[in-house]
This record gives sequence, structure tokens and C-alpha cells, in this order.
Amino acid sequence: MSREESVIRFENVSFGYGHNKPILDEVDFPIRRGMKMAVMGQNGAGKSTLFALMVGTLKPESGEIHVSHGVKVATAPQVIPRDQMGLTVREFFLKCFTGPVYDIDPRIDDALEVVNLKHHEKLHDRVIQSFSGGQTARLLLASALIQKPDLLLLDEPTNNLDTAGIEHLTTFLVEYPGTCIVISHDAEFLNAFTTGVLYLDVFTKKVEQYPGNYNDVQRDILARIEKENRKNAQLEKKIQENKDKANFFAQKGGKMRLVAKKMRTEVEEMEEAKVDVRKEDRTIRPFTIPAQEHLSGTLLTLTSYVIHTGKKPVKKKANIVLRKNQHLLLRGPNGIGKSTLLERIALGTPEGVSITPGTKIGYYRQDFSTLDFDQTVYKALEHAMGKPDEERLRATAAGFLLTSDVMQTKIGNLSEGQKGLVAFASLVLTRPGLLILDEPTNHINFRHLPVIAKALDQYAGAMILVSHVSEFVAQVRIDEILDLEK
Repeated sequence: MSREESVIRFENVSFGYGHNKPILDEVDFPIRRGMKMAVMGQNGAGKSTLFALMVGTLKPESGEIHVSHGVKVATAPQVIPRDQMGLTVREFFLKCFTGPVYDIDPRIDDALEVVNLKHHEKLHDRVIQSFSGGQTARLLLASALIQKPDLLLLDEPTNNLDTAGIEHLTTFLVEYPGTCIVISHDAEFLNAFTTGVLYLDVFTKKVEQYPGNYNDVQRDILARIEKENRKNAQLEKKIQENKDKANFFAQKGGKMRLVAKKMRTEVEEMEEAKVDVRKEDRTIRPFTIPAQEHLSGTLLTLTSYVIHTGKKPVKKKANIVLRKNQHLLLRGPNGIGKSTLLERIALGTPEGVSITPGTKIGYYRQDFSTLDFDQTVYKALEHAMGKPDEERLRATAAGFLLTSDVMQTKIGNLSEGQKGLVAFASLVLTRPGLLILDEPTNHINFRHLPVIAKALDQYAGAMILVSHVSEFVAQVRIDEILDLEK
């Protein structure tokens, strides 16, 4: 491949967050013009870091990143920074440019039209924090598109999007003429438009480039692991045979000792020939969210709620009664008010909702704002427990792959996927009577999702779930559905 064909090229790039947290080790790969690439790797492998290096907000410790002359790179991150949530839409989009922009309003309209954000002509002065999670996801995508990039980087773009939003985004990316690299755990979404994969190995700190879509690469990796395991098994068998023979001949003495020495040398050579089998993404251990004890009867009653349809709020009647071991699914398109209703229930402030006094609430927010980003993981889990129990805390953390080095890391410095695992560990330690979950699959490695679904399916308290991922919902017991749109 000629260098002129690539829009961006990594050459012996190394990067880490301090001496004890290396991310990339002498990484080499090119991205050709017009490619549609997926980025794979487990939580914390450095996928978002890779994007920051491409954009230039992070600089490599060694090696070089070559961006072709005139190529503009733009990224749609996973979340809007917390210090920008108070900005208006116009102020938010102006921050996408380094210099003054005099035609910003028509540019905003064009970008919001592409991401199918309705009534966009009325949104310029609206504050970012007033948007739903799905609407915020569209704003993030629009913030990249408004820059008209040659290389578009999307970090978990389907998070919070409803079915219509994902379909619209997929169609856009299939038709997109530029180069695009996407981080996502949504296999179906990636398979619709990607033709190659960058795989970040969290153990070797290397980036491997594969042709094909998400499923093709998964198959290639598994085939490679099986081949490497077979080769190692054969070598291990021969090594043991030679060790046994060497011990036998060594005991015979005389010339037999020379034979034994030669065999031991062969054993050493075979040990060196063993392949370092890829340590594939680890999965969290099966877990249970214990329900609060000594609860009975009705835990929550919902008689009315408010929806937002682009005009003024509309109050609707309901007749929902949740008892222990009952699960409610909340449905509706982006922006209708699902997250707002969940937040008000969690805070105990909504009109039309009654919660039995003494009911402990476990609340999983899609933006993880129930966590204190300045706390270490250890302190956050300790706070969730209420009553200290060091052994239970560390055992629970280990089950969610929260290792000793992660435990002393501030939550604000974790990847979004790791924050999600901290949130689930907190729920386990909280023992809630009412579990409220707002898009719990966001940012989570696809390998963990069946384990999480089983835990929710078996949860014995009252539960309210919002999720646009139908495959995930299908694995969770749902006793009642409230569709806010209907």
C-alpha cells in the first residue's frame, strides 16, 4: 500500500497513562481513504484513547502519527463533557471550531437535519442538559458532521438511540463518501457497513488490522485461538514425554546422562516454541443483585405521567402497580420523557407516583451521574454498601473485573465501560428493593450483556427497565409494559 493512499498512518506509536498503565506499544497500521472500519477490544483496552491520538488531543510518547495533507479529522465522543451541559446548542456547536463562524445557524440546521433531530430550527437556544439521552447522541454525531470531516470517528454512536435512530444512522454511514472509524459493541450495526476491523489487544498493547466485518473477525480470532491451543497441546505432550525419558536416562548414569542432557535441551527449545495464545476478552462472572429483605405488598404505584412530543408537555393517566418480583418495561421514542420519569421516581419527586416508605432504590443512570467522579472506585463501592464488609466488597469488585489497580483509580478517569461495571457492582452491594435501569447496555462489552441480562431476569425485587436493545430485553423477564407513546 502506498503512503499516499492512507488518510492516517500510525508508525511505531507507543502511549500510556503513566509508567504503570501502558495502552499502545509500538503500534503500526494505515487507514486507506474511503475505508469503513470498526474498532474492537475489551473495556479499558484504549479504544477511545486511539481516537484522541488520531484527533490530536493526545500526543504519542514515541513514534509518529501521519495525517495526509489537507485531511480534516473530527470525532463524535461517547458523552458530552459535563462542563458543557449548561451550553446552548449554538454555543456547543461553536466550540467545534477554532475560529469564528458567521453562518453557524444554517450549518447547525444542516447537521441536525442529517441526524434526524426533529424541530431543529427551534433548538438553537435550548440548553444541552434539557435533551434526552437519545437526542444528546444525535447532537454528538451532528457536532462531528458540522465540521465536514474527511475522517469521521464515532465512539459508541448507537448508545441511547432508539430503533429509528439506529436505522437512520446506519443508512447515513452506508452512503457516507468519506473515511469512517467506529467504536461500537453493536455487532448488527457494525456488520451493516464496515469492511475492516482494528483489534486492540489489551494484553499485548498491539493493534491488529483485519479485513471483513465484525463477525468475520470474531470467527478469525476464534479460529486462531483454536489453532494455537492445538499446537501448544501437541508441544506440551511431547515436552512431558521428553522430560520423563530424560529423567529415566539420567538415572542410568554413564553415556545415558548425555542423552538425558540432549533431551532436556530439546525440552527447552520446545518450551520456547510454544505460542503465546491470545488472552481473549474476559467476561464478568455471573452475579445476583440481592433484593432488599422484609418487603411485601405494593412497592410502587403509577397513576399518571407526563410525555413530551415536541410541543407542550402532555399529562397521561396510568394504572401501574409494582410489587416485589415484578418487572416493568418502559417504552417510547427518544425525547418522549422516559429518562425524566425514571429520574423523578428515583428522587421521589414525581406527581402520580407513590413509593412505599422504606423502599431502598438502586438507580442505574445512562450518564453514570449517580457516581461521584472524584471518588476512587473503592470509596464508591464502600459508600454503596453502607455497612463496611471488606471481603464482600473486594469479591464483588473482582467479579466485575475491577482489579486492585482500578480500585484506587478515580471514577472520572475510567473508560465509560468501566464506569458501567462500577455501577453494576454498586447495585449488587446496595441490595435495592426497587431497581431502576436507564439504558444499562450502553458502553458495556457485548460479552458481558448475557450475564447482566440473566441477573436482571432473576432479580426478585421490583424493577423498571428502559432499553432500546431488543435482543437484551428478550433475555429479561418482563411482567408489564408501559408504552409512553401509546
